[in-house]
Amino acid sequence: MRILFVAAEASPIAKVGGMGDVVGALPKVLRKLGHDVRIIMPYYGFLPDKVDIPTEPVWWGDAMFQKFAVYETVLPETDVPLYLFGHPCFSGRSVYGGDDEYWRFTFFANGAAEFAWNYWKPQIIHCHDWHTGMIPVWMSDSPDVSTVFTIHNLAYQGPGREMLEQITWCPWHMQGDNAMAAGLQFANLVNTVSPTYAEQIKTPEYGENLHGLLSWISGKTRGIINGIDTEKYNPATDRLIAQNFTPKTIEKRRLNKVRLQEESGLEINRNAFLIGMVTRLVEQKGIDLVLQTLERFLAYTDAQLIILGTGDRFYETQLWEISARYRGRISVQLLHNETISRRVYSGIDAFLMPSRFEPCGISQMLAMRYGAIPIVRKTGGLVDTVPFFDPANEQGLGYCFDRYEPLDLYTCMIRAYEGFRFKGAWEKLQVRAMSQNFSWYRSSVEYIKMYREVIGEAPELTDKEQKIIDQKVK
Repeated sequence: MRILFVAAEASPIAKVGGMGDVVGALPKVLRKLGHDVRIIMPYYGFLPDKVDIPTEPVWWGDAMFQKFAVYETVLPETDVPLYLFGHPCFSGRSVYGGDDEYWRFTFFANGAAEFAWNYWKPQIIHCHDWHTGMIPVWMSDSPDVSTVFTIHNLAYQGPGREMLEQITWCPWHMQGDNAMAAGLQFANLVNTVSPTYAEQIKTPEYGENLHGLLSWISGKTRGIINGIDTEKYNPATDRLIAQNFTPKTIEKRRLNKVRLQEESGLEINRNAFLIGMVTRLVEQKGIDLVLQTLERFLAYTDAQLIILGTGDRFYETQLWEISARYRGRISVQLLHNETISRRVYSGIDAFLMPSRFEPCGISQMLAMRYGAIPIVRKTGGLVDTVPFFDPANEQGLGYCFDRYEPLDLYTCMIRAYEGFRFKGAWEKLQVRAMSQNFSWYRSSVEYIKMYREVIGEAPELTDKEQKIIDQKVK
């Protein structure tokens, strides 16, 4: 199959959220399974620092009364062709933001459609979030090109209908109050990044005012769990962590904890219960619950906390002030750093993720891959990836709570703290978490079935595909 991914992000060169992880990992796996998968994304001003880009474009196009260039390179450390949409409006050093954000990404979507019509014609265009919402509308007049639309974050829905009609081409038959709604209605199939979230967004609590539409199109909606790059994120070979380890050598992991404490300014105590967060500091991630709970939890226990991330200035300030009052017990690193994140995953005892909503979540899977036990709220993809830990029957993978309330989070954290005191049982839980298969090869099976469904082919895997997947997920 010929598949074109159109997205605002692609890891490792431009990553802000989970979309970047998906777009940077899934095409690589699909190509290994024999499919011609390519990516087109904006040519941000910082990309020459991260990838070699030819000086001459492979194609020139016109959209929204603007001329643009398309440059061809490859996604780093892969064989995935990467097309970069070049225009001065994307020359800044950030992915999102600015007063012209709606115009910029609508222009990009329009240019990507022109690229697919006139330069490289795929069978399927895989669109990601509102930035590409208009593409299914335009492609509805091209029966030989099918569209799949993935919801990564329903809260951001793009420009409204009135603005779209002012800046771009809106066919007479177009429906939808904004770019996200239009994409949902006109895509041939819609998928979210977890089965639970696919059901939750049909309700007023999670639907972001689109729950009625999402219920109406539920027949073409799918929920497919994200994966992680198990070759890149492998504690047995990861060069960014202090000590490599495997489920069979879990005792070696303790050195990573001590080293993390040294590097982050925490009191060196291998017996302390060390909790970590690698997250965006925004309301969605439950930071307000953490702020309401943290000091009481520290008063009751000898636990430590390390937080890595950036976000809302209010949350950054509050966490910084608390860390100043609890020196040696709280470390707040207000930055995004891949090396530090790997060291956090490999050194902490538990990973905290009390999200208000979570379409899928990548961090909890990375944490388990490195032997950190999740403490999560039961919502979205966290339900699908972190089954409740039952110590009596030695089942489950993490500590979970239901209500989005400080008391519920506090109780869950205390349960995890008490569980950590039983070292033998805790290590068994770590080994079980590390042994889970969160590979993209597992998730690719469902994506291939969805792609074949959208172009009217039988969904069964070929013998070659099945053989490769069996080798990778054994």
